[in-house]
Amino acid sequence: MRSSPHSPRRQRKALYTASSFQRRRRMTVPLSRDLRRRFHARSLPLRKGDTVRVLSGSFVGREERVAKVDRRGYSVILDNVTLKTGEEKLKPLPIRTMHLVITRLNLSDPWRRRALRVADADVTPEERGEAPADEESVEALPAPTAAPDTPATKPSAPAPATDDATEDA
Repeated sequence: MRSSPHSPRRQRKALYTASSFQRRRRMTVPLSRDLRRRFHARSLPLRKGDTVRVLSGSFVGREERVAKVDRRGYSVILDNVTLKTGEEKLKPLPIRTMHLVITRLNLSDPWRRRALRVADADVTPEERGEAPADEESVEALPAPTAAPDTPATKPSAPAPATDDATEDA
């Protein structure tokens, strides 16, 4: 990406006339502190499937998954971040990337893993985008045995006293 001059007018022109791959680079989002330590990177281009935390606006503090990256409008659509229209319909609220921080990466793409220098063994199934456990595999597993001090093996509390004594009298 060619750097543009310092003039604000030329900066705006570069912003609006940028190609798709230049816009991707401009839409980088900083990583959270633990991701910075793990991947040794400060920021990455945002991608569908990443989980982000909103830093400002009415949805501040919410962590949601990226549903769509709109390079044309330099904005991002998140799951469960909606706005009510005048007709009482819910529509997705586009959020600028400057208001976000990445908390969980989508590492399903081998190119992204290679760019971050992450070994395939270090990637969890959740980061790959796979379901952690299917229902069929859960049924196939043996039932866990309860430890002696778990609530399942402790005697239940006595039932509340009923008015049987008053009925006999």
